[in-house]
Amino acid sequence: MNDLHWTTAITSVQPNEIRLRGYRLDELMGRVTFGQAVYLALKGELPSPEVGRLMDAMLVSSIDHGATPPSALAACTAASTGATLGASIASGVLAINRYHGGAVEGCMRLLLEGIGRLDGGHSPAAVASEMLAEMRAQKRRAPGFGHRIHTDDPRTRRLLALAGELGVSGHGVVMARAFEKSLEESLGRRLPLNVDGALAALLVDLGFPPELGNAFFVIARVTGLAAHAHEEMTRQRPMRRIHPTDHEYDGPAPRELE
Repeated sequence: MNDLHWTTAITSVQPNEIRLRGYRLDELMGRVTFGQAVYLALKGELPSPEVGRLMDAMLVSSIDHGATPPSALAACTAASTGATLGASIASGVLAINRYHGGAVEGCMRLLLEGIGRLDGGHSPAAVASEMLAEMRAQKRRAPGFGHRIHTDDPRTRRLLALAGELGVSGHGVVMARAFEKSLEESLGRRLPLNVDGALAALLVDLGFPPELGNAFFVIARVTGLAAHAHEEMTRQRPMRRIHPTDHEYDGPAPRELE
């Protein structure tokens, strides 16, 4: 064995056989959902049915948010230049950073620090208030709170309700709510937990490391970026001037699930 030999614990590929974390991929196909497979790939084990259902909801929550987010505009701009679909999607992914889609990891670290301070016997409310005062003194923002459009993010509301129904929510959600309430008290106005913050709270409760937090936004949003880039390629003229907000929706009228 030479000094270039290395190991991986994720996927084994042999002639006519592919195993993800030990499971045959062809046996997983049609038997587990995409969300369950994502959990398996990242955590190493299959989730419980409850966690699997929540994982699916988490990925759906960030699948798209219209044509105005920086990542969608970046994907459309690249597509308008004649870039390939892959390059256009990559351009959109590269636009996901600290202030757009990248708050999941930061919020997870905030919540984990808050949970760690509970060991001293302090309440979540007291910890949140203390930490926010420290952040104000350092002129730092609380990631995962506030939204440029939503005052009550419907994705957050549904995710946390579902987590409660499934018995999955824990200290992460409690700490997130404590920060949300403390922010409202200190600012005199509501700065709601957004979808990044909701994802952060649930990922903390599911035991994911914060280094993987932003991956969930990226995994979900790639689908939306693909849709926007393809629409740009097939509906718009090349090299057009793309206004960041002046557009209108002309898709299907509002409809309900049966």
